[in-house]
Amino acid sequence: MSREMLMLADALAREKNVDKEVVFEALEQALAQATKKRFKEDADVRVSIDRETGDYASFRRWQVVTETELESEDYQILLVDARDTHPDIEIGDYIEEPLENIEFGRIGAQAAKQVILQKIRDAEREQIIQDFLARKEHLVNGVVKRIDRGNAIIESGRVEGFLHRDQMIPRENLRVGDRVRAYLLRIDRGNRGPQVVLSRTAPEFIMKLFELEVPEIEEGLLEIKAAARDPGLRAKIAVVSHDPRIDPIGTCIGLRGSRVTSVTNELAGERVDIIHWSADPAQYVINALAPAEVSSIVVDEDKHSMDVVVEEEQLAMAIGRGGQNVRLASELTGWELNIMSREAADEKQSTESRKTLDLFIGKLDVDEEVAQILVDEGFSTLEEVAYVPLNEMLEIEAFDEELVNELRNRARNALLTAAIVGEEQVEASAGDLLSLEGMDAETARTLASKGVHTTEDLAELAVDELTEMAAMDAERAKQLIMAARAPWFTAQG
Repeated sequence: MSREMLMLADALAREKNVDKEVVFEALEQALAQATKKRFKEDADVRVSIDRETGDYASFRRWQVVTETELESEDYQILLVDARDTHPDIEIGDYIEEPLENIEFGRIGAQAAKQVILQKIRDAEREQIIQDFLARKEHLVNGVVKRIDRGNAIIESGRVEGFLHRDQMIPRENLRVGDRVRAYLLRIDRGNRGPQVVLSRTAPEFIMKLFELEVPEIEEGLLEIKAAARDPGLRAKIAVVSHDPRIDPIGTCIGLRGSRVTSVTNELAGERVDIIHWSADPAQYVINALAPAEVSSIVVDEDKHSMDVVVEEEQLAMAIGRGGQNVRLASELTGWELNIMSREAADEKQSTESRKTLDLFIGKLDVDEEVAQILVDEGFSTLEEVAYVPLNEMLEIEAFDEELVNELRNRARNALLTAAIVGEEQVEASAGDLLSLEGMDAETARTLASKGVHTTEDLAELAVDELTEMAAMDAERAKQLIMAARAPWFTAQG
């Protein structure tokens, strides 16, 4: 029988032009499936075929897991139980028990054949896809082979691609036989083998289309830095020239608009705005909001956002229909953009200035005049007053050295007081947590600082939440949570 196994593997490998290893793996899977039918429960069976002799051995196995990972004792075993017989075993390892081999001749021939053929088909498809990827092609030109529940299957040579409904341009009706161009979005490797997933809505698609139409991009003279799309309606691309003699926008538009028109026609009439890319984020945003004209911009680095001020008559244009213009500009630049009129910007600034003014008056114990000077000079936090270099503060004409030093000391004292109060609150909260078995002071303080103040708060947490919050392993997290939940079970009893 072993010799027949080797001959079968060799014959199938030659016939289907695939690696012999693929055939052996398919045979092992078929034998494992047949062996598994001996068990009423959901057993995990492994079959190993000796590649030299053709002999095979069968095993039932259990994966070693933690309590939180345990789903079924039919194919899993707890670490503590596994170490009774295998002291060195680790999480993720397997414990195996030899089984009597099933006779190969008794296997359902059809089932074995199906497994083997499917494996071979997957291997063939994988090889075709690898050959395709090796050509480094990102655009797929093909024909619609069939439509399945709104999804299109695109045939391009020996490659089949899947164009899902949500990756089609809205209001675009593809029919069988239509020639179509799409972007290779990804390769999905699931149970059904590798699948080429295509897209006509991805921003990368429009970038690749411009690469086809504009030779200067392939030559490295121009570069498309980013793209954002509202598929079928409007798109924005940011371009930069690496040659000062070349106008990037005019080059992408082409003679009498020929280049951009070609891209627009491919995208079902999608209007394309071409803008200059800039290394300066504020200037980049101003360019991205075109055709609207920007009056001023306030950048918030911490929140990665910008308040963009435009004149009242420019407001509708800056926002765009349904917020389209500002949304595309935000996607293009990567910044959160808040469009506002000059009046709204002045009102917001006035409100923020008033809050900062009240903060300085209250925490620094100064009159409104001194607080207003600090606000006018650009100070917005106590930290800035406390730690901005002394020489910078001395440049303020209204302040002398004595006043500056006094303000800095008061700011530092206010910050210290706030820190002490916060620490006391944490310590008070941590006291309750320390009553739990297995809790240490450091962990209690960490949890208290993150809003977990009581054992009740801890009991409501999930294991993964606690591990992330306190940087501990899952086993300890589970023990602490169960200790916190102990009163629940006592009350039920």
